[in-house]
Amino acid sequence: MSTKPVRVLTLLCSTRPGALGREVGRWLHEAIAPRAAQLGVELVPVALGDLNLPFLDEEEHPSSGVYRHEHTREWSAIVDAADGFIAVTPEYNYGMPATLKNALDYLGREWAWKPIGFVSYGNTSAGTRSVQHAKQVVTTLRLVPLGATVAIRIGDATENGRLLSDAARDRAGAGLLDELVRVAQALRPLRERARADSRPGPLPGSYARRLTPGDEPQVTVLQRCCWTEEAIVNDTLAIPALHEPAEEVRDWLATWHTTGVWLDGRLLGMVRARRDGTDWLVGRLAVVPDLRGRGLGRWLLRAAEAAADSDCRRVLLFTGAKSLRNIDFYQSEGYRSTPLAGPAGTTRLTKDLSPMDTSPMDTEAGSPR
Repeated sequence: MSTKPVRVLTLLCSTRPGALGREVGRWLHEAIAPRAAQLGVELVPVALGDLNLPFLDEEEHPSSGVYRHEHTREWSAIVDAADGFIAVTPEYNYGMPATLKNALDYLGREWAWKPIGFVSYGNTSAGTRSVQHAKQVVTTLRLVPLGATVAIRIGDATENGRLLSDAARDRAGAGLLDELVRVAQALRPLRERARADSRPGPLPGSYARRLTPGDEPQVTVLQRCCWTEEAIVNDTLAIPALHEPAEEVRDWLATWHTTGVWLDGRLLGMVRARRDGTDWLVGRLAVVPDLRGRGLGRWLLRAAEAAADSDCRRVLLFTGAKSLRNIDFYQSEGYRSTPLAGPAGTTRLTKDLSPMDTSPMDTEAGSPR
């Protein structure tokens, strides 16, 4: 299971003045907040009425991802950053409100492979027909509707416009969140694979993409796993990768060009690079121990080299002075040790760049040229 927190948007769908929706939304947050804290879930309330989305006014089809209006781009960013949704919705004439349908219709890729649960409210059917209507639509967008729902019959559950306390309803809300988190975690590999910036990786079914500050939890775990061996081989714990706090990891993920290889939502390996004068500095090459010897490290190193700026003259990297296996590997890739010393306890290696070294990745074959 991923160590990345789950972000859940609670969508308040009604825009009718005086509607019960805000009261239901308030109850939902109060009821599930303790469970959300236990699960490490970030709850983000979004009132569709506050988005000021007009009826769909984009010229291009939502599947294109080409958005001309700022309100669409803002809505896209909000939905794209979420891992799942809970729609708090009334029932209007046997269906969902137009605000929800319109908000769904604006986007395409951003919804895919994310779970959606429903809290409905109404009179005769407690809003359940609205949920059934919505489920027909969301599956087309590759949203995954949950089996668990909460249905509130207004006549039985309210008094003077306020929701009455109901322990069973509170438990149902927490159960809805539990199921949503389980499904969101299970679907994370599909969401990762569907990202627009991913490309085929070196192993069957794997994919590569640039890492971002949001990948800090997985990067931290990979670093702790891989550099423990380096600490033992070099007889030192003075290795930054073993001690960096989350804030520092996020900071360098924001500034270095870092490539990660993934399989089924698991980060298998990474490498980072950036320009340093006329040098292309490469570092933090790591591969999970159980998959070493299968070409991942070589693929990542060549990917880092291929990302070098065209006017960089050489690649520069450092490894532990006693890390003989690493040194042999780099030398097999054309690197040579230099007489200039690196940081204490490290060996400095360089490789001259040629036009061939900076050729683009062969994404069709899943390996660099």
